[in-house]
Amino acid sequence: MTRLEIRRPDDWHLHLRDGAVLEAVLPATSLHFARAIVMPNLVPPIVSGAEASAYRERILRALPEGHAFTPLMTLYLTEETNPDDVEAAFTDGLATAVKLYPAGATTNSQSGVRDIERVQPVLERMAKIGMPLCVHGEVTDPAIDIFDREAVFIERVLAPIHARLPELKIVMEHITTADGVAYAREADETVAATITVHHLMINRNALFSGGIRPHYYCLPIAKRELHRLALVAAATSGETRFFLGTDSAPHVDPRKECACGCAGIFTAPVALSCLAEVFEAEGALDRLEAFASLNGPAFYGLPANEDRFTLERSDDALPLPAPLHTDDGPLTVFDPQVPLHWRVAASS
Repeated sequence: MTRLEIRRPDDWHLHLRDGAVLEAVLPATSLHFARAIVMPNLVPPIVSGAEASAYRERILRALPEGHAFTPLMTLYLTEETNPDDVEAAFTDGLATAVKLYPAGATTNSQSGVRDIERVQPVLERMAKIGMPLCVHGEVTDPAIDIFDREAVFIERVLAPIHARLPELKIVMEHITTADGVAYAREADETVAATITVHHLMINRNALFSGGIRPHYYCLPIAKRELHRLALVAAATSGETRFFLGTDSAPHVDPRKECACGCAGIFTAPVALSCLAEVFEAEGALDRLEAFASLNGPAFYGLPANEDRFTLERSDDALPLPAPLHTDDGPLTVFDPQVPLHWRVAASS
């Protein structure tokens, strides 16, 4: 197969940042994706409907002319979040979901949740109104090895939440382990999981290939090869509970290439090319549309996009995009370590 037509995809987990970085990275997403769930972990975080509305306006102002793109906003869950405020933001269309960050789990998560019991009233209200909870699934207990934090989170936090509120819609974001795949498969239809491009393509060896490779450092951190293979099997299975969330997370090079570098991989410019390579290798190109374009909207209760575009395969490998230039410094694009042959050829 050298050409593949699919509905225009959506990105169900995306970081756009703000200011100069927002302006630089947004076109890489809005060129190909119709909608995206936008993460709220700015400084300060997006905790109210009014803040979500203002952030959405900044995104729309940065949108290149001719690009049709809808940012779907999220609220950052804190232990002071008021259930009435959350319901009002959801009812008014200002927020699509709420994001749970365990405090200290990842970039700008210091204001996140330390005691899950303190946000129980918010979760109960969300279950009642049908508002999804997007979860960064890692414990922050320093006694737990960083490679085990997802599995322990499922056991200690996620499973009890789901048992207590089985009607709450939960998105296990950026799962990285066979444990995450298994839990998503065993849960009922109120639980789904997003999978990133980079976790489909690299394992933890990429971090240490010939030295420390900061542009492969992300949270949740890449795991062993057996976990990557479990993610590939899930993504290419066609199962409706798995869908694309790139977790494209830009940081300018000076913030990556330093003594304490930031976690995050900027994949947006190559996301669809990478996906096509993964699905082609598995003989599953006929299932790429479900993963990228159909399963996410179905879970969120939104219609699939009507417009379509064509992916085209070239015998020659595509050049890797050069770093983006921003007012804050250069921004390196994800290198998947394998040749990429697929590109978006046309849209309609």
